[in-house]
Amino acid sequence: MSKTLKFIVLAVVMFLVVSQFIQPDRSNPPTNPESTFEVVAKPSPEVEAIVTRACYDCHSNNTVWPWYSRIAPVSWLVADDVKEGRAHMNFSEWGLLGADVAQKRLMSACDQVKAGGMPLWQYRLMHPEAKLSEQDIKTVCGAASR
Repeated sequence: MSKTLKFIVLAVVMFLVVSQFIQPDRSNPPTNPESTFEVVAKPSPEVEAIVTRACYDCHSNNTVWPWYSRIAPVSWLVADDVKEGRAHMNFSEWGLLGADVAQKRLMSACDQVKAGGMPLWQYRLMHPEAKLSEQDIKTVCGAASR
């Protein structure tokens, strides 16, 4: 092995080791049970099951942090996806939205799932149960159009 290749391999290994000490925030903020999507929007059991299965890890304060969310640099990507997901739509804080905003968020979610943009492809890769069937999409979009 050449000196340059050895140096590159050593640098990559050092980066990976050091990066393990730079961990992102993986906390779940407290949730007021009275402000959740389930309580405020009163969705059907089918919609609630789909949203919980496919959306809650990124779009609620009830994220289940998988083992790979503790290994940098993947941990940084997962934490960033959750942070962005919560900022765009947080089912745990549904009661803080006005009725018009909530309706717009549901319509936006319908558009995203129809286009295949949600759940994110990288999430579906590690969570095949989150893949939405055509019936799941119809169910979610039907709830959004009410």
